[in-house]
Amino acid sequence: MTSSASFWDKAAPKYATSAISDMEGYRATLERTIAHLSPTDRVLELGCGTASTALELAGHVAHITATDISGAMVEIGRGKVAEAGVDNITLHTGVAGDPEVAEGAPFDAILALNLLHLLPNQTEALAQIHDMLKPGGVFISKTACLGERWFFKPLVSVMALFGKAPYVTHQRVAALRTAIAAAGFETLEETTQPGTPPRLYMVARRV
Repeated sequence: MTSSASFWDKAAPKYATSAISDMEGYRATLERTIAHLSPTDRVLELGCGTASTALELAGHVAHITATDISGAMVEIGRGKVAEAGVDNITLHTGVAGDPEVAEGAPFDAILALNLLHLLPNQTEALAQIHDMLKPGGVFISKTACLGERWFFKPLVSVMALFGKAPYVTHQRVAALRTAIAAAGFETLEETTQPGTPPRLYMVARRV
């Protein structure tokens, strides 16, 4: 599972200080995610950014392994975790296929929030996520479906030429739903959050 580490390393300082653009949607995502977690759960978060969500969830689970492809993001996240005095979050730089990331498997839950649309090898990533979950474990994702708005593809292509955008997929909601099912997951809950682009929030069980 790969993405542009250098792009996100450069973006990390600004990303860490930027306000969440859709706080209502973010809070709704946290609320629904917490409802599917338990105090004994061992959780893996892929694409953790600067650990903001891991910090929000840490009090609801036993342990979170939080990972990101960007070393700069992870270093900022470590500082935030240390400052908060939280001792049940472990941060790693890496992706799902890396031994250091997978060493805690199998997990009770795996999170990929605002990540799947950034992956050029989504099918492989979903297979790895399936393999790292316990049977019956939950995969919780939230994904921007850029394919639902025709203008994103030319816009993002131009931005990428100037180094202003990372790799993204232009997937539609139905295609993403099909991909997750094909990887061996049964949907427990899904919501398409409105916006430009819409975001598919899904909770799925490994079968």
